[in-house]
Amino acid sequence: MLTIYRRHRKGCKHRAKGRKHRHCPIWVDGFLSGQEIRESLEIRDWQRAQELIRDWEIADRRTASSARKAISEGWQEFLVDIQPRSLHESTIRKYKVLERQTQSDAKERGIQFLDEFTLPSISHFRSTWQDAPRTSAKKLERLRSFFDFALKRKWVPDNPATELKPPKVTLCPTLPFTREEMQRIVAAVDTYEDEIDERGSLNAQRLLSFVLLLRYAGLRTGDITRLRRDQVQGNKLFLYTQKTGVAVNTILPNPIAYALERTPTVTATHFFWDGRQLIEITIGSWRRRLAKLFELATVTGGHPHRFRDTCAVELLLTGVPIERVSILLGHQSVRITEKHYAPWVRSRQEQLEADLTNAWKQDPELVAISGGHERDTRKLSTVSSSFYDAILGGAGGNRTHV
Repeated sequence: MLTIYRRHRKGCKHRAKGRKHRHCPIWVDGFLSGQEIRESLEIRDWQRAQELIRDWEIADRRTASSARKAISEGWQEFLVDIQPRSLHESTIRKYKVLERQTQSDAKERGIQFLDEFTLPSISHFRSTWQDAPRTSAKKLERLRSFFDFALKRKWVPDNPATELKPPKVTLCPTLPFTREEMQRIVAAVDTYEDEIDERGSLNAQRLLSFVLLLRYAGLRTGDITRLRRDQVQGNKLFLYTQKTGVAVNTILPNPIAYALERTPTVTATHFFWDGRQLIEITIGSWRRRLAKLFELATVTGGHPHRFRDTCAVELLLTGVPIERVSILLGHQSVRITEKHYAPWVRSRQEQLEADLTNAWKQDPELVAISGGHERDTRKLSTVSSSFYDAILGGAGGNRTHV
């Protein structure tokens, strides 16, 4: 018969207190097939240790187990695997951040192997996140992807992250800038020039072009920061190449194209990036400049992404089909565009108004109301008659309140 027990590691703070700390390894002691066994199972999960010992006792021998995968090795193989998938560099960077956080939490709690992660340990790890609900939900998706990768390679018995419920995410409504706010933002560039250093004139010109591209090209802050001179040909701005090999361009208004042409570039190849500094640092610098600009323009809740929202909403309000707006925004699916901008589609609003008008024309009770004194109240229900009398006034000018 075999017995399992925890054995405190050297330096364990619970050793002197006599507690069975769950981060200490589990050992086995007893006899199997007439031979004495006393060794570490190299497992910290009590349930897995019990299952392993039960399998040994059923087979009356120690069953061979697959080699365990260390956390660092598992993450290293995962990051190598996602390289050929052509993920965006920002996505890969977020996976690397999650890797560091996972290993830091595992080291703090004495976890060395992937199969030692259980639902309670993953839940505890998630409780240490200090992210907003939307960011936390995306991080949970990445954690599930990693453990799903490990499960398919049989490094873990199951995916503990699948049992974690995502946080409730409240979608914030799309909030484009008003035309008055846009005017204040553009006017604040002059104030920005007066408040910064001796290179203020050049930086102010770049900032103005940066703002105009955000508003009229609908690009993200990172895309404009990386913008190359060869992407602009006249008033055409190259966006990306579709899977079919067709290039997607956007047309800049002539004044915007003229302002961009006269913008002092940072290098011969890039408008807003020197090509040497880490792109994340440069993007952060431009975001801080925009934050300063919003402050000078006294725009509450100013955020660079609202320029992109403004561009999309203005196109939709002028009747541009949402499918085409989706292509310009670079969304993978039009459903993403509908999720954020469907309320602003002009054609849908007009169709809704036409449908409602047609429906009200065919409603018999509303037709009776529109007939004025010729309406036959005997054809209406008692409740409806009271309702209409409350609106139109009953006989003798008396109103019935419902």
